[in-house]
Amino acid sequence: MPGSNERMLEKAPGLGADVVMLDLEDAVAPEDKERARANLIAALREQDWRRCSVSVRINGLDTHWCYRDVVDVVEQAGEWVDTIVIPKVSGPGDVHLVATLLSQIEEARGLQARIGIAVLIETAVGMVNVDAIAGSCPERMEAMIFGVADYAASIQSHTASIGGVDLNYSVLTDPGEDESRERHWGDQWHYPLARIAVTCRAHGLRPIDGPYGDFTDPEGYVAAARRSAVLGYEGKWAIHPSQVPLANDVFTPDPRLVERTRRIIAAMRDAATEGKGAVSLDGRLIDAASIRMAENLLAKLEQIEAREAGAGLAAVDTAS
Repeated sequence: MPGSNERMLEKAPGLGADVVMLDLEDAVAPEDKERARANLIAALREQDWRRCSVSVRINGLDTHWCYRDVVDVVEQAGEWVDTIVIPKVSGPGDVHLVATLLSQIEEARGLQARIGIAVLIETAVGMVNVDAIAGSCPERMEAMIFGVADYAASIQSHTASIGGVDLNYSVLTDPGEDESRERHWGDQWHYPLARIAVTCRAHGLRPIDGPYGDFTDPEGYVAAARRSAVLGYEGKWAIHPSQVPLANDVFTPDPRLVERTRRIIAAMRDAATEGKGAVSLDGRLIDAASIRMAENLLAKLEQIEAREAGAGLAAVDTAS
């Protein structure tokens, strides 16, 4: 949600997203930066944010707006901020700078809850340094986000699609006997997505996929989100309200998968009582690795159910 748009800020808490990112960076024109910051602070202080987590994306560390974004927002409304999102992170030093500012402000203002940090990996140098960035501030780091648009610009990719595939990223087979050829598409974003996912899991962080620019193409958004989910991502940005339910649907475990997962856990418990390390279920082998995957999925489901229950309580409290 751009900080310069007061109407969008008013709608933000009720759109059904797990996290709302209030933006001071790319979604705000240079001449609106100061006003956007003031709008954002007012929205944080005046609106009910109990139904979602709140992130604030500050301007880049290479701009003169950055330090005031951190200082003003956290000093005046830090108790309503869960996470600061740092754009175009190039190395650990970027994270250390923001983390140090946060520590000083939290101490000075007596803030009880520590504000987390999420980083956008959206440049070539950031991708090269992704492991060092992930381990730079374990007490604050929460997530890494793949910023596909700026990453494409950074590597000078010949594409104008934000988060989508490109027909030109494909190869042709050799001609067959009838001289026909088949085209095999590839996914030009597989490498950065996979690298971020593996790095996050190695450091206990959440991998989050970035935007899908064409909000008139729900089918394309869902396909991109499913790709990310299969790679281990926990969520995907929505740049339009219509994309929020699509993301929630993709990243909420499918009921059939949940039912099978519960059966896997039950079968493994029965096997354990019989002294077996692996058993067959529906004609497929399941073992200790199967139960670890099952437990991860059920943990996510429990978090979703807890969030929904909390949202219901918040709605009751608000109504009362």
